[in-house]
Amino acid sequence: MTYRPLVPLRPLTVREFYSVHYFEYSGSYAFTGERHDFWELLYVDRGSLQVTAGERSLRLSQGQLIFHPPGEFHALSAVGVAPDLVVVSFRCDGEAMEQFRGLVAFVGPEERALLGRMVAESGAAFSTPLGDPRTTRLERREDQPFGGEQLLCAALEELLIRLARRRSAPEPQGSAPPEGSPLFAQVTEYLERRLDQSLTLEQICQDNLVGRSQLQKLFHSCTGGGVMEYFHGRKLQAARRMIREGRRNFTQIAACLGFQSVHYFSRRFKAATGMSPSEYARSVRMLAELPGPPPKEGEGDSGGKPDDCANNWQDRLFQFSPGEDTIKSETTPGNLGGCKRDQEGEDL
Repeated sequence: MTYRPLVPLRPLTVREFYSVHYFEYSGSYAFTGERHDFWELLYVDRGSLQVTAGERSLRLSQGQLIFHPPGEFHALSAVGVAPDLVVVSFRCDGEAMEQFRGLVAFVGPEERALLGRMVAESGAAFSTPLGDPRTTRLERREDQPFGGEQLLCAALEELLIRLARRRSAPEPQGSAPPEGSPLFAQVTEYLERRLDQSLTLEQICQDNLVGRSQLQKLFHSCTGGGVMEYFHGRKLQAARRMIREGRRNFTQIAACLGFQSVHYFSRRFKAATGMSPSEYARSVRMLAELPGPPPKEGEGDSGGKPDDCANNWQDRLFQFSPGEDTIKSETTPGNLGGCKRDQEGEDL
């Protein structure tokens, strides 16, 4: 038999990257704007934005992304809660890209995972800080993982393909409107201001004048999960930031975030991250790429620059789910890295 090869069709092929950023801005941040001859993707990982896109002025809330086509003037300003953003600038030519011109959409769990992979691969492949807005050129790491840049391209291409398929499919009933949901923005901002409280679903509905089924349906369409799942995920994300800052022990963090006890906090933390709080504290220096040698067993990890934004993608681009793993944790102020063991030898 004579075999004939088939050359795969590649309607969306990423040719170049100009920047990959993860920004953490203040609640008063404003960017006066720019235009350039390549595509830009902006994803709101936290907070709200007022975005100028050519002649349009849009309000974007957490979980939404927008594409700016080549040549379009774009600017942004924070609205209320301090925003965290993923910004990717790239070149991808061809007719298929025209469907993304002016696109504003909510992303689902699989698409958030792809965004997380993109930021992860960028942090591993490039030495350019992800949080530096002055970046005009990506610099390769000498020791970058094999194929990292190719995986970055693959993740962005898969994201584009998934969004294109969704646009061509019939819109499911009850899905979030493409320009965003004012109710979703209202409730997420309400929850952000109450991370120190222990809320119930009934209380959230009552304070926001919305029915339970309507609110659950809205959050499932916007985030892929329920209201309480989202709320507890935000609490655990805040906990990871507090651990990185190194200013509070685990008991104080649990109290600040409205957990019933440090033991309940520890169970939820491990179920969400796969690590106990003390294990996470010991890994912070590596994750955030802080200077200096790693801490020894039983030593604290409070030195170095807190909250390195080059690693903050891990806190927000992955879904958290509750679990019932049992773990105990005891710390003293300034000794977040110390750990104990229970009777079965598990790290605390």
